[in-house]
Amino acid sequence: MPDDDASFGLPEVGGRRLLWLAVLRPGLTTVVLLIAYFVLPLEEFDDVSAVVLLTGGLLVVGAVCAWQVRQVLRSPYPGVQAIEALLLTVAVYVVGYSTVYHVVSYNSPESFDEPLSRIDALYFCVTVFATVGFGDIVAVSQAARALVTAQMVGNLVLIALGIRFLTAAVKWRQQQTKT
Repeated sequence: MPDDDASFGLPEVGGRRLLWLAVLRPGLTTVVLLIAYFVLPLEEFDDVSAVVLLTGGLLVVGAVCAWQVRQVLRSPYPGVQAIEALLLTVAVYVVGYSTVYHVVSYNSPESFDEPLSRIDALYFCVTVFATVGFGDIVAVSQAARALVTAQMVGNLVLIALGIRFLTAAVKWRQQQTKT
């Protein structure tokens, strides 16, 4: 019976450790991002700053994705690196949109059916990302609906293209190590 780690191309000795590190590093990064999200004075931003923040955030997500694909292409264990890449990219993406939702709600409380605290904004962002859409928080203004629509499109792009690029990078790297 083959070892479970074989599908990731992990070595027999230390393979599980590499897998744990691939989850631990983005997990710690997520904790740092969430601490920053809950501590930084986001209320000082206005609506224009929110758009700039969203644009900058999307550029950061793109840069993180590109850097992670590069890391996968260089890694001796591309499957493990791909897991780390996906977790890190999703964390940056979700915290970024949560930040924008909170700033927009703070500056324009009528944008949503209720003012969003930081935890409400994070909750709303995760429900949109997970395509759950409970309906307990609703975008009301045109600007808020445009933001939510942008996140939904971004979700599809992130999930579809992100997984596709990472899978292709892993396969390419595995072929490179064989030759």
